[in-house]
Amino acid sequence: MTATERRDQIVELLRARGYVNAGELSELFCVDGSTIRRDLSFLEKTGRVMRTHGGLLPAQDASEGDTPYSVRRNLNIQEKAAIALAALSEVKDGQSMILDNGSTVFQLALALKSRKNITVVTNDLMTAMQLSQHPSITLHVAGGVMLHNVYTLVGSDTTRKFEHIHVDWAFLGAEGVHFESGITNINTIEIPVKQAMIAAAERTVVLADSSKIGYRALSHVCLLDTIDHVITDDRRPVKNLNKYGEKLRVVQA
Repeated sequence: MTATERRDQIVELLRARGYVNAGELSELFCVDGSTIRRDLSFLEKTGRVMRTHGGLLPAQDASEGDTPYSVRRNLNIQEKAAIALAALSEVKDGQSMILDNGSTVFQLALALKSRKNITVVTNDLMTAMQLSQHPSITLHVAGGVMLHNVYTLVGSDTTRKFEHIHVDWAFLGAEGVHFESGITNINTIEIPVKQAMIAAAERTVVLADSSKIGYRALSHVCLLDTIDHVITDDRRPVKNLNKYGEKLRVVQA
């Protein structure tokens, strides 16, 4: 195998897994650590990977990555606020929750000031900044590497944080919600983090405006059976509404 072939396979492996430990690569390709370090240095310089402590993440392609937060936060504001209020109605004082990244979940963070003694764990820096202003909220911020433009922390440190906690709720964002494909996301980097969030929570609710319903993004997070329900708005008609069953809760925007 040539160095070019090995490096291409490393990138493909990253896209499939979302994170790879550098030590694993030496064993997988039967080469010494110095060879892998040269590969990673080359891939980083050419913009194909992001290096982290002990491993690496796939570099985010600007043509395929998330829409910058500065753009997303101003889209469908009324719908997202209605979804957030519906989610808030399920939360009681004294409960704990995970807040995923995303502009719809951020609207829930804005609304949480009406609850008391809430514990929040998040990997979204914009959400963390918002919640830090409320003394009745105990805030935990996951570690990790920040994705460009979206203020989201990802990587093995982030995943590990959620693997070691237990909460009442997980409120997740999504790029796509489909009755067959379930919950999907635009990139692979966030998938292990989202799956760890789901595993850490008693109940998981996905917050997605109606533009996301029926859409299938690139990366699979989970099937609808894995979560409790999806909250969306009524601004756009949902095709095949009956196929979502009780998993889809539509609120008036």
